[in-house]
Amino acid sequence: MGDGGGRRTRGWRPGAPGSRTSRLELYYDLVFVFAFLTVTSVTSARATVPGLVSALLVLSLLWWCWTGFTGLGNAVRTDRGVLPAVGFLTLAATFLLALVMPKAFVDRPGGLDGPLVFAGCYFLIRALQLGVFGWVAWGDPVRFRRWVLLAALPVIATGFLVVAALVPHRLAEGDTQRFIRLALWLAALLTEYVGGVTLGRRQWVVLSAGHWAERHALIVLVALGESIIALGFGPRFATELSLTWSVVVGAVLGIAVASALWWAYFDTLALAVEQALHRTREPVARARLARDAYTYLHLPMITGIIMFALGLKDLLAEGADPQTPTWGPPLGAYWVSVLWGGVALYLLALAACGLRALRALRWPPVVGALLLVVLAPVGARVPELVSLAMLALVCVATVVTQTVTDGELRRQVRRVAEEEEHAAEIEHTRWRGRHL
Repeated sequence: MGDGGGRRTRGWRPGAPGSRTSRLELYYDLVFVFAFLTVTSVTSARATVPGLVSALLVLSLLWWCWTGFTGLGNAVRTDRGVLPAVGFLTLAATFLLALVMPKAFVDRPGGLDGPLVFAGCYFLIRALQLGVFGWVAWGDPVRFRRWVLLAALPVIATGFLVVAALVPHRLAEGDTQRFIRLALWLAALLTEYVGGVTLGRRQWVVLSAGHWAERHALIVLVALGESIIALGFGPRFATELSLTWSVVVGAVLGIAVASALWWAYFDTLALAVEQALHRTREPVARARLARDAYTYLHLPMITGIIMFALGLKDLLAEGADPQTPTWGPPLGAYWVSVLWGGVALYLLALAACGLRALRALRWPPVVGALLLVVLAPVGARVPELVSLAMLALVCVATVVTQTVTDGELRRQVRRVAEEEEHAAEIEHTRWRGRHL
């Protein structure tokens, strides 16, 4: 697919092995800040298990939209030729998708039909992505035939979404109607994920390992940013409620957990997995590693961070409200499952990513996740700020232990990363000296 990025082909320009994230892709990620905020806001307003399941289904389809655009940016230059126009259309469709998210499952009176608009936006995003891949594969009959099969997946998935929008309310009411709708959404999700893996094995090539790793690292940062936003923008917190010691303690603890989550990923693991992807030269093996370690195992990471953000939402507002106890009410079973469960899911995903890419089990995140599961009944019964303090203590202890036990791996990975960065800086300086 790539030829070093030197030639233009029918309005598009191939990617290159050394390409990095474009500004258009960063612009696209800004929409996901809004999308993640919408997920947490909608789920917070519907604090039930079915509401949480619905949010996770929406998040998984949203992730598939994001990873499709990331794959597109790896194959072609998204800021060259006609691709910026495709990117802007994708951006608009994604924004509408996030905007209609509160009505994705059940329409509300007035305006357009929410579930149908969601299905239409989803189809448009996937059609734009796959349309470019079809354009790229046009001159290769074998690849084009495989692309035709891949292109059928969003059609089928959208069909399930449309049926979910039109049919369940005609067949049943209440819990049965909700179950049918969720089953249809799950069918759409499985169509894309299972079909994409099955049919895309020989179609997909990871041209730039650096670009692929950088894109996923950036979306982790976007999700972590959402957790900080959720911490600071509970209802009435910024405009009406007082700054108290409870708020100060809660803010520090929330930032401590978010920082620990950042350290657990970026200190060693992100660099080590990227280097493993670079070292994997054989195309099929590289594509499998990229699919497993990034496309699949980064989804539970993002999900865990969003669940953590959901648990943080309103926490400081409650701590500042004089109507609540000093350290807040007991967290409760549901919210400890969301807040602590999200962090546990994130830690387990880190361990699984390390196991897949590095062929070694990094045990501190596993122990940290198990410790959260064991302590969860206690965390549910104590005041919410005490529960947050327990969570922060486990997270900080986990990353400190991980940093110590990584030892030689950490030093080696960081040394290689620094040498690569230094070599790139020297080469860039030479090139600019000759040509600029």
